[in-house]
Amino acid sequence: MWTVVCLLVVIDKIIMKKNLLSFILVCSCILAHAESSNVIKMVIAFPPGGPVDSTARSLLEPLAKELGVQIIVDNKPGGNGAIAFEALSSSPADGKTIWFTSAGAVAINPGLYEKLAYNPQKDLAPVSLVANNVEVLVVAPSSPANNAVEFVALAKKSDLSMGSSGTGSVPHLALEQLNDAANIKIVHIPYKGAAPAITDVMAGHVDGFFGDIPGLMGYIKSGKLKAIGLAADQRNSAIPDVKTFHELGLKGVDTNNWYAVFVKSGTPKAQIDRLSEAIKKVVSQDPLKSKLLQSGSEPIGSSPEELAVVLKKDTAKWTQLIKAKKITAE
Repeated sequence: MWTVVCLLVVIDKIIMKKNLLSFILVCSCILAHAESSNVIKMVIAFPPGGPVDSTARSLLEPLAKELGVQIIVDNKPGGNGAIAFEALSSSPADGKTIWFTSAGAVAINPGLYEKLAYNPQKDLAPVSLVANNVEVLVVAPSSPANNAVEFVALAKKSDLSMGSSGTGSVPHLALEQLNDAANIKIVHIPYKGAAPAITDVMAGHVDGFFGDIPGLMGYIKSGKLKAIGLAADQRNSAIPDVKTFHELGLKGVDTNNWYAVFVKSGTPKAQIDRLSEAIKKVVSQDPLKSKLLQSGSEPIGSSPEELAVVLKKDTAKWTQLIKAKKITAE
């Protein structure tokens, strides 16, 4: 505001001196200032095309309309979220730069890395949850297992392996939960991302894979993969015939990968609340709500306080499992 006042004073003096060139230059500065104040940058810790990026981009148009701003995407993959955090931390704490992330970078990394470049509960200010993604266990269509109980029975008779998108990833931790719940020892095969792991499941090189439903929906619907169990308390409306591990008597397999928005710590509460209310509104309304549900994702806008509780709870949960299994980052 003070900047605008000063510029208006300068303009008045310029007009008095009839300096047209200076007047044009100052007007350009004012327009640039106005435009920059109406732009929000959304940092995403993943490359374009994946489920996190896809969900974030689905949020762009309705959220921009609700806030009356322009939102631009800045993909910053790498370092398990560290590069994205650098982009956020180097920006002012004014809510003009927001971080769209999955649970891994903020709830799993603290337990996975002895030295993490950031402390999510201190360096980040929660804004709102956006979506919840349940992990689904998939196998090749040729697999004799048609549900998780049959898959466990196979694991007890022979050596099975399962791929994941990387050591310490949500799919890896879901596998560790399954091993504990069923008292089995399925071998973990880490990949550099979900895509090669999915390819090897279809080719029969590994026996199964846990993944977010949205990222696997196309393969399931086309018959290229068979869904045999959900790591959740209730079934998913996008694949209603797939039973949960709880239904099948395997308790303790409750892995989910939520997506949420954070801003830099120190951002004014009024700005955080404004962002939170806007996100809650757009994820609860069509067309975004229907789009998320059809993909297998669950829209769940929240207050900043509710996200803070989820972050604290899941950080403790995953840290405990990581330490118990002696999992270390690659």
